[in-house]
Amino acid sequence: MAKIIITGGTGLVGTKLTELLLKNKYDVIVLSRNPKKNNEYKWDISKNYIDKKALENVDYIIHLAGAGIADKRWTNERKKIIIDSRVDTANLLFHKIKEHNLNLKGFISASGIGYYGAITSDKIFEELDKVGNDFLGEVCQKWEDAAHQFKTLNIPVTILRTGVVLSEKGGALEKMKTPIITPLGSGKQYMPWIHIEDLCQIYFKTINDNLSGIFNAVSPEHQTNATFSKELAKSIKKPYLGIGVPSFMLKVIFGNMAKILLEGSRISAKKIEKNGYSFRFKTLKKALNTLF
Repeated sequence: MAKIIITGGTGLVGTKLTELLLKNKYDVIVLSRNPKKNNEYKWDISKNYIDKKALENVDYIIHLAGAGIADKRWTNERKKIIIDSRVDTANLLFHKIKEHNLNLKGFISASGIGYYGAITSDKIFEELDKVGNDFLGEVCQKWEDAAHQFKTLNIPVTILRTGVVLSEKGGALEKMKTPIITPLGSGKQYMPWIHIEDLCQIYFKTINDNLSGIFNAVSPEHQTNATFSKELAKSIKKPYLGIGVPSFMLKVIFGNMAKILLEGSRISAKKIEKNGYSFRFKTLKKALNTLF
């Protein structure tokens, strides 16, 4: 079977995806700053280093590495880390693939629905829509540009613009499971989401079916922050309070980062569906029932 390198392989999505690929008999290599397992190999961005053994006979690279968008306040220093952790790592991979003249079958990169900008509108965004004019748009544009450079080596590139990933442990749901569930701000902002199993299966499909291009990786069902919160409260049997957390309070706590909590538009899943992917979790109710 094919040999696949995963960056960010110890993260939320990377861990689950590695399990899926190994289960299907793929040879999976994880690049790590501190390798511990037999399938982990060292890389060091500051030294432009990747263990040569990791690159031997590699067929695909899945690039998931990147500092968490919502982990800390967006200071200038944090913004630089968010961008560099995505772009510099992709650049290192590109230069090593070029240096060793490796003929990859595909470079598959994560991206985010933040590409379209953190805005609330009536528009349902599709893959051909323009980039948003804000920090998230800038991050995703630079992230994707770093991936697209592999095309200059005649390597097919696939980009998955991902929504809020729902998982049993970690991720967004962990932060949302408060004693009382409430919407944020007006609650009218949309929350494009995807079950982690669907996301991993889409990555799997891009390899199995040689899919290239840009795809939105979100569920076809649209939920606002308010309807999402209400469904979550039901699922985990916690009280729901319809009065939202005031916007000004979130801005005081999170600064500019509050924008990603207070804004959001609908994102279309039609392209990935037209390319043959059938979602296992089309409804939020079904997704949450499998996680709790």
